[in-house]
Amino acid sequence: MLLPRFVALVVGLGVGALAHAAPTQYPLTIENCGSTLTFAQAPARAVTIGQAGTEMLFALGLADKMVGTSLWFNDVLVQYKAQNDNIERLADNEPSFESVIAKRPQLVAVELEWMVGPQGAVGTREQFHELKIPTYLMPSDCEAKDNLVGSDGTRLAPFRIDSIYKSITQFGEIFDVQARAQQLNTDLKASLAKSIAMANGKNPKDISALVWFSSASLDIDPYVAGHKGVPDFMLNTLGVRNVVESDEEWPTVGWETIAKANPTFLVIARMDRRRFPADDYLKKLEFLRNDPVTRNIDAVKNNRIIILDAMAMQASMRTFDGIAALASAINGYDLSK
Repeated sequence: MLLPRFVALVVGLGVGALAHAAPTQYPLTIENCGSTLTFAQAPARAVTIGQAGTEMLFALGLADKMVGTSLWFNDVLVQYKAQNDNIERLADNEPSFESVIAKRPQLVAVELEWMVGPQGAVGTREQFHELKIPTYLMPSDCEAKDNLVGSDGTRLAPFRIDSIYKSITQFGEIFDVQARAQQLNTDLKASLAKSIAMANGKNPKDISALVWFSSASLDIDPYVAGHKGVPDFMLNTLGVRNVVESDEEWPTVGWETIAKANPTFLVIARMDRRRFPADDYLKKLEFLRNDPVTRNIDAVKNNRIIILDAMAMQASMRTFDGIAALASAINGYDLSK
């Protein structure tokens, strides 16, 4: 748990800090996940591969700089729907390399390294950089993480919420909107502080949870949140223990093993994509309540099941909404049962 003093510090970050945002001096050079990016001017054409970056750019007022989006787990936040409707969606999942470069981007913002990286599903950074197209990888997915181990990478150190603030700050520098970036980070820190304060009001000694993202098939082991990842950070921030110890981002774990751990809560992802059967949260619920193993888990018997948008489980602005929703849900349960 974070200390109350931290809460006061976060809330205390006010407008005064925003008055010192200096304009970007171009050419701007940024070190990003092992690459050096140089911008002669603010990009006028950006493509995003990942919803996290897409919604960050919307929040920074940069919709008019975006010419293509891709890789969506949930529908766009309602406040950005009008802007999003005017931008071409290149793909619901990974776009082709050709479709991205056809937009003549001056920046490609990438949420996950397995999309653009050494074994990129879209392409490698070198392929883009040879065409003078800079690729910005979200630090949340490349710093202290090995994306060549495990299906979705393995954390070498616990996820840090600072990596989200870092992306917002760097987008602010790249596009010369530093004041907007500072204000957005201040708002997100205040949201986190509010959630922590709510959790401080109800802090049982040992409550645990399992986070179920999806399953390639409902009759095989599910993809669940591993140790050190984003959902693990969310749980730990609220004083909840993740029953999964693997450092893989989304390992598969058998339901018999999960049942033995008997988590206090089950957190399941709701998503609008339909890549796997268990992307549908209603199918998750049906499975949990009817499978002979899962229906005997205390969290299922007592209906301690929390539904979160999948993007809340990714490093994004929605992570803060997810923490708030978790804090509120946990506070609403009678844990004496």
